[in-house]
Amino acid sequence: MFLENTVNHKEQFGWIEVICGSMFSGKTEELIRRLKRAQFARQKVEIFKPAIDVRYDEDMVVSHDANEIRSTPVPAAANIPILADGCDVVGIDEAQFFDDEIVRVCNDLANKGIRVIVAGLDMDFKGNPFGPMPNLMATAEYVTKVHAVCTRTGNLAQYSYRKNQNENLVLLGEVNEYEPLSRAAYYKAMLREKVKNMKVNEVEEVNTKPKNSDA
Repeated sequence: MFLENTVNHKEQFGWIEVICGSMFSGKTEELIRRLKRAQFARQKVEIFKPAIDVRYDEDMVVSHDANEIRSTPVPAAANIPILADGCDVVGIDEAQFFDDEIVRVCNDLANKGIRVIVAGLDMDFKGNPFGPMPNLMATAEYVTKVHAVCTRTGNLAQYSYRKNQNENLVLLGEVNEYEPLSRAAYYKAMLREKVKNMKVNEVEEVNTKPKNSDA
């Protein structure tokens, strides 16, 4: 977990907290919880999200459970430092959608004495580390990995399986586009896709082969 009270009160410093996991794991829910606690403590809080994320609301950070907190949409990470001037706490949602500059921005804010709380997907739909998240997790003081429940096995889920054939890395969606899967369920689903595509390609190859003509 993370510490909200430091031991050495003479040393003024900030830190970075990263909340990561799959789709439907409660990342944004936990982000909102921590930020609202800071607001209740009358700390100056600013929240940011990528401008492309308009699934629920243009200005609010909204969890799947409909909890929300007002935020400032920004097109790039470089916009955050100016808007965060004078803050005690900075929250950043959907960090995987930001450019790599977000890593330097978060570290600069923490070095100025600001508590930075970041939430984002740690892996994309292919199971690969997503955008700047690995570097954020590496430089953060505290990393919390949350899990969803696998829709097929009931076990803990850490993969975000995309249910359609769209190959774009960034695809905003909900339960119609994604489902959380455990490692075993994800592996089986990807294997079925691979076999299905192989069969389709083999049929196409047979159909396009020229027929032998009689001499």
